[in-house]
Amino acid sequence: MSIAETSLDRLHGIQHRIVQAARDADRDPSTVTLVAVSKTFGADDMLPLIGAGQRVFGENRVQEAKTKWPALREQTPDLVLHLIGPLQSNKAREAVETFDIIETVDRPKIAEALAAEIARLGKTPRLLVQVNTGAEPQKAGVLPQDADAFIAMCRQSYGLTVSGLMCIPPADEQASPHFGLLAQIAKRNGVSDLSMGMSHDFELGIQLGATHVRVGSAIFGVRPKPDI
Repeated sequence: MSIAETSLDRLHGIQHRIVQAARDADRDPSTVTLVAVSKTFGADDMLPLIGAGQRVFGENRVQEAKTKWPALREQTPDLVLHLIGPLQSNKAREAVETFDIIETVDRPKIAEALAAEIARLGKTPRLLVQVNTGAEPQKAGVLPQDADAFIAMCRQSYGLTVSGLMCIPPADEQASPHFGLLAQIAKRNGVSDLSMGMSHDFELGIQLGATHVRVGSAIFGVRPKPDI
């Protein structure tokens, strides 16, 4: 079986599991979007999935996305691209140019840079605030106790529209409390997008209200090492 056939089989399996998880949670499966995390895989690896109807993809690095996706988007204009990796303020312009959804807004410097580029370019990507629900020092994201104030600052000081939240729970902890916490923060701040759940826990994310699940290795398999 070819790599393309394997990824297609995995994609169909994940799609089936998303539908089942949504139904088990008494949710409409159409309210859950699969973000196929395509980082480190080449454009050719995307073609079978695009041909099968997958339209939403996630990338960690702005530069990688800039080289991979323009030609694919010319062929398939309705592709939707998420930035799910940390964003540096000096990449804000390229991020706004390249991505439809930026999931990793997490500090004032990024909010300010995005506001400037959105005004300059006239593009309005959807913005999600990343919350560091586990308060892990090595991980990006605003701390849970600071999330309300940060969202208010994004809206009031920078005129940004925050549409949702994203989190990555600690690898060695049960994800449920983290997903539940994110849902609570979203509810009291009036945002509806919840990006939570990856290859190993997306069904739990769906059970607790995820609108977007980020699945990479369960579709693409072992990732090639990125160029240094």
